[in-house]
Amino acid sequence: MPHLFSGLIATGLTAAVLLGVGMVAAHLEHTTIVSSAPELFPLKKQGLAFQRAAAHAPSVLPLYGSSELVIPPVPERASVFFRTAPTGFQVSPVGAGGASSLSMLQKIGALGSDLRAKKIAISLSPGWFLRTKWDGYKGNFSLMAASEMTFGSALDFELKRDIASRMLKYPTTLEKSPFLAFALRRLASDRWLDRVVFCALWPLGKIQTAILELQDHFAAFNYIRRKIKPAAQCHPKLPDWPQLILTVSGSKSTDEEKLTKPSNLSEEKIPGHGDAEFRNGMNASAGWTDLELLLRTLARVHARPLLLSMPIAGDLYDRKGVSRSARENYYARLRALVQRYHFTLIEFEGHDEDTAFLYRHQSHLTSKGWIYYNRALDDFFHERVPRG
Repeated sequence: MPHLFSGLIATGLTAAVLLGVGMVAAHLEHTTIVSSAPELFPLKKQGLAFQRAAAHAPSVLPLYGSSELVIPPVPERASVFFRTAPTGFQVSPVGAGGASSLSMLQKIGALGSDLRAKKIAISLSPGWFLRTKWDGYKGNFSLMAASEMTFGSALDFELKRDIASRMLKYPTTLEKSPFLAFALRRLASDRWLDRVVFCALWPLGKIQTAILELQDHFAAFNYIRRKIKPAAQCHPKLPDWPQLILTVSGSKSTDEEKLTKPSNLSEEKIPGHGDAEFRNGMNASAGWTDLELLLRTLARVHARPLLLSMPIAGDLYDRKGVSRSARENYYARLRALVQRYHFTLIEFEGHDEDTAFLYRHQSHLTSKGWIYYNRALDDFFHERVPRG
């Protein structure tokens, strides 16, 4: 008995110390948000500590996206453009190359109530919906976000079940966590016995999530201590959007001029020749399922999202024989889906054939593209109707 009593005291003291250190780290994350918000680094997208701090900061707008957040490194990128809060807020980017709706929704579902009534922006890539397979999910998988979403209480059981079914399509992401894989299989099943088993696993899942959360706080504390620099001074300055658009529209570097002309498409195909293949690929894409799961997640956590869709590189698709009317199917379907959830969407369809809007005909924004994005973000944050 004395040994048992001593063990309980030691365990209690250890737990108290860990909890205290976690609280200190969380406080540090919130007090340094002005410095960390504009930065994009692996710990930020893999963990939740910095994302949660941004969610609680009233003058920070989280922006979830993919490789366009880092490529190309132009100064007009939202995180750089709003770094000094010229209009009263900063943008906090979260994402990396290959990110998609499925990886984003896990982070948003994990944050849960932290995003209630919070304005957030999400950048969509047309490539998610024009391919039958997307290969970037594994590189953006976050065990912590997946665990928190799975064993958290923010999402209802039916939504979790549908998300689990999609996550199980990528079994390699779960190889390092057989416990989570087992729980997801129980969650995705329609059998009542599997549901009972999942409920029985729930306490263990909460313990695993708590351990991962502590690890995240320790990593964040270490990162802030070693990497975070003092924040830049704020410089209030109302942008002259028409002048900025005029400036970036009229200036194009020699490299950009070369990159806007694809060398392997010297001859245009017959207009409409590729329409059937384009529509078949779009209709078969699982990206639409993932987007609807993302929209359901946003609605469930009561976030206030702005969805920004980069335009299709229309001039490239013209050369492939895909007509503008076929591409309109993408924009129309996207609008119809988002409107069902009453969220704000800017799809930039008017720039479908604007060669100065996208970099290298990919889902990467040029300086001009980012200025249009930034104007929409600024309108949204300040309760104005976002302009495309």
